[in-house]
Amino acid sequence: MSKTVLALVPHPDDAEFYAGGTIAKMAAEGDRVIIAVTTDGSKGSFDLAGKELSDARAKEMAAACTVLGAEPPIMLGFTDFELDRLPPGKLREVYVRLIREHRPDVVITEDAFWLGEIHPDHRAVAWAAMEAINYAFLPRLHPEHLEHGLQPHFVTEKYYYSEEPSRFNKIIDISATFDTKVAAMAAHASQVEFLVQGILNEANLAGVDLKAVLGEIAGDKLALLRMGMQMAAAEISAGQGFDLAEAFRYERYNPLVENFLSSS
Repeated sequence: MSKTVLALVPHPDDAEFYAGGTIAKMAAEGDRVIIAVTTDGSKGSFDLAGKELSDARAKEMAAACTVLGAEPPIMLGFTDFELDRLPPGKLREVYVRLIREHRPDVVITEDAFWLGEIHPDHRAVAWAAMEAINYAFLPRLHPEHLEHGLQPHFVTEKYYYSEEPSRFNKIIDISATFDTKVAAMAAHASQVEFLVQGILNEANLAGVDLKAVLGEIAGDKLALLRMGMQMAAAEISAGQGFDLAEAFRYERYNPLVENFLSSS
């Protein structure tokens, strides 16, 4: 049976970068996929600024969703790099509302216990999303939602992404959807420019001649990004019996319930 999948992410391109292959795979299998982007992405550029940048990021996000097979994105519109300034509980309530509105079987978001995360927006989303996922089923949490016909909802499957291998317990084969993941990232033209230029700037400061190391590919920002993504996906898949993968900390029910299931 098809499922409803909800991704709760900080910025345009985060869903694609960390889980694009998995999302494309789920969509191809007939699942309904919704991506909720929390911020306007208005700080992620060396060249563009303000409304010009946020408008560009929204258009790119819509294009990326089309590539992945997802529904048009939900753009929540909070200001980039300012989620830590929100009133306590504000973001959690927004996510609880989304969960109750769309009633997903699966939620994909960042792992709140990834200690290596340095971006304040990512940390804010990770904690608010984890709390919302685990408590949206409580009827006395935000009872005002009932006035809008939104009932409590239990999320069965939780996919938490990170870059910390010790956190992974579920490896997804994305060999068949890796090209779709890259195409979805390519839709984020302004962000590809920003991400790769940042690396090039650091290499230049460090005195590294990337053209000497990588050849002509050093002048192609999308090719550089693809190479990095492919290396990461290959590292995750090592020893798994397939070529490319994404990894998650995966949870379903309370551990006691899981024990019952495994012993039955």
